[in-house]
Amino acid sequence: MELQDKKYRILDIFFRLLKGEFVSVRQLADEYSVSGKTVSRDINEIRAYLSENEYRNGNAQIEYSYREKAYYLSMDDFLSSKELVVLIEILISSRALPKNSMEEIIDKLEGFTLTKDKKLIQDLILKEKHHYKPVGNDCKNIIDNIWSVLRAIQNQQVITILYYKMDRTIINRKVRPLSIVFSDYYFYLIASHKVEEEYVNRFYRIDRITDIIKHKENFSVEYSERLDEGKLKNEIQYMWPGRNMDILFEFSGPSVQAVLDKIPQSEIVKRDGNKYTIKAKVYGDGIKMFLLSQGAWVKVLEPVELVEKMKSEIAEMAKLYD
Repeated sequence: MELQDKKYRILDIFFRLLKGEFVSVRQLADEYSVSGKTVSRDINEIRAYLSENEYRNGNAQIEYSYREKAYYLSMDDFLSSKELVVLIEILISSRALPKNSMEEIIDKLEGFTLTKDKKLIQDLILKEKHHYKPVGNDCKNIIDNIWSVLRAIQNQQVITILYYKMDRTIINRKVRPLSIVFSDYYFYLIASHKVEEEYVNRFYRIDRITDIIKHKENFSVEYSERLDEGKLKNEIQYMWPGRNMDILFEFSGPSVQAVLDKIPQSEIVKRDGNKYTIKAKVYGDGIKMFLLSQGAWVKVLEPVELVEKMKSEIAEMAKLYD
């Protein structure tokens, strides 16, 4: 019975340390009704285990805080409280998940914060959690959808999706899933769809997929045809399809850096006072939406095709105010 109590006690102390708690020898001795020397031996056994298995545990060490007068677990490969705050803020700002899923993930992340930091983090995000407004979605569980699609991508498995289009019509589409990316509040499935005799890539919002059917049919993609998601995300705006373009435009707004950040594959080629000439490599028609959102701060110079599209769109907008 004594050995069993010791095993339980050591596991309980270790679990508390993993949760980021500060453990006091005196408090633990009172709680377990043992001597302080017994608790110190327990802590030393945990310390010895961590030392012997350093290569497995990311250089985890038990250290003593003179301020708290207690022991705590230090891990090089573990998220710090400040890093967890960054992740939580990104998660809330994305608005991509239903409120219950968002809160569940945040609660789990908070479980890894140091006890002394937990209230600070909870107070910091309290109002943001209360006023959280997720984007609308049609699926039962977006996290389950993401995981199901990821497994199909990993296995190069053909799937059929039941999908709500933008006009709210429902389609069944048999596709080859290639990748998942996140952009502007939404997770997207990039999949190839057969049109006549060739496959073309399409973007599908995962929150609009209401059913996924996996087929006993696999596919392969030639190395030269593999999707480069990083390159795509640097060039596309709002996940609108289209073609590759080299564009040139002038910008005279208050923050040219915001434009450069929005279009990663861009650079300033000329500056004339408060007017910047910017060239960029882009993909898809979403760039037109972004440039129009900048109003009179933007003037497109090249290519001619995009210049004409901008003129036409602006003319149609002007008619709305006649």
